[in-house]
Order: sequence, then C-alpha cells, then structure tokens
Amino acid sequence: MMGRRTAEQIEELLVGYWRRKGTRAEYCRQQGITTSALDYYLRRYQNKPRMARVTIAPPAESASATPFTLVLRNGRRIECGWTFGDADLGRLIRVAEAE
Repeated sequence: MMGRRTAEQIEELLVGYWRRKGTRAEYCRQQGITTSALDYYLRRYQNKPRMARVTIAPPAESASATPFTLVLRNGRRIECGWTFGDADLGRLIRVAEAE
C-alpha cells in the first residue's frame, strides 16, 4: 500500500489524466490508483483556487538582493529582497495562500 501522496504527486496524476489517451479506467490502472481516488482528487482540485506555475529569475546584471512585491489573491502582499531560490518562493506562496 502506498502512503499519502504529496500535492506534487497529485498534480502530476491530474495533469496526466487530462492529457491521457484512452479511458479513465485504463489511466487509473496504469497509474495504480482506483477511480474513486482519482474522483476524490478531481473534486478536491475543483474546490481550490487555480494558480499558474511561474519561474522568476533575478536580473542578470546584479547578483545582490533585488526587492520585489508579490500580491496574493487574497490581497496579502509579500515584500522582500530576492535572496532565495524558486523552490523557496514556491513554498512561501503555498504557505501564504493556505491560510
């Protein structure tokens, strides 16, 4: 039995499902999940706000901290200097949006 799936694993399953060729049952069999699990993930996804995955890179001319402001859907603002990687920014956004 597989443990809990991460959000990234669930997202990969859903993207694969939307891009699939063949039936829903065939896709579930190939992925080793039940159709009820897929239905659960689809329902859960429909109730979440949709966010686009983005990659942000600091300007090439400067390696120092570059100030930026990120405004979230709920109106919250995150202002800071750019001194961390894409994974850390993604984690920061997920935590801020979860509240």
